[in-house]
Amino acid sequence: MDITTLLPAWMKSEDILALIAGGAAFVSFLLIWNALLVKDTLPERIKGLDNRRKELRDEITKKNPQRSNLVKKESFMHRTVKKLQLMKGERAKGISAHLAQGGWRSKEALATYLFARISLPILFGGLGMLYFMVKNPFDWPLMAGFLASAGAAFVGYMLPRIILKNQISKRYTAMRKSLPDALDLLVICTEAGLNLDSGLDRVCKEITNSSPELADEFALTSIELGFLPERKEALMNLAARVDFLSMNTLVNTLLQTEKYGTPLAVALRVLSAEMRDERLMKAEEKAARLPAIMTVPMIVFILPALFIVLIGPAVLKALDAFS
Repeated sequence: MDITTLLPAWMKSEDILALIAGGAAFVSFLLIWNALLVKDTLPERIKGLDNRRKELRDEITKKNPQRSNLVKKESFMHRTVKKLQLMKGERAKGISAHLAQGGWRSKEALATYLFARISLPILFGGLGMLYFMVKNPFDWPLMAGFLASAGAAFVGYMLPRIILKNQISKRYTAMRKSLPDALDLLVICTEAGLNLDSGLDRVCKEITNSSPELADEFALTSIELGFLPERKEALMNLAARVDFLSMNTLVNTLLQTEKYGTPLAVALRVLSAEMRDERLMKAEEKAARLPAIMTVPMIVFILPALFIVLIGPAVLKALDAFS
């Protein structure tokens, strides 16, 4: 079957090649631009920490934290989500917790996410109906066009969740890499006589450029340790925002030192040694997997070229001799 029969009447094979070349050039430009662009996220991070500090101060002093929000003009997305009563209930709290894991802690982030979950399916589904059912360039039956439009709507519904999941995964990966080094710095700070709050502040200043994600979480924990009535609540909030094994182990260690009076520097030194050993074991595991991973590329790409170089001249000479 000729592939040109599946194309719309106004599109030719040359147009497809031009579109593919243009798309590849545009994607290459974006990748190079993102690689060369230096993103300074420090002002946004400082603003978010200041907002959290103000919220905690308002809660402590029994002021109404929504008084300043009444002056601000709400965005269209915020008003829409608020009218639909989507920002209330346990489900909204769970979504807000997932957004905090991705680094988005404001109410505007929650409103934007909820608005995207209700608007993108309508947008994608409407565009799919216009293309597959109204225009119908492939001459599909009505049911096939409807199923394709439903598939487009489902993609629009899942797209915000996929983006959030990828953002959480990227932040966790970055924090896993930098946590052992940050913990070594925290051990040095505590052995020098600093308490946990001051030690976290000092570590944040040192790793703010190398690991901004972990610096934000430690800075927010330091603020909550100073404002919340119970220190345990601040540490549990850290474990909820950064939910992976190494951070949970660190939080449990800090909770035990608070509960039983264990010397903080000793506990952190033991935990730091364990994390260094764990990082070394992971590196050795990756190195041990390399031979098995490289087997398929060698068989598919390297060995055929090697056989051609080594056996090709002999085969050509044999063909010439027999001819």
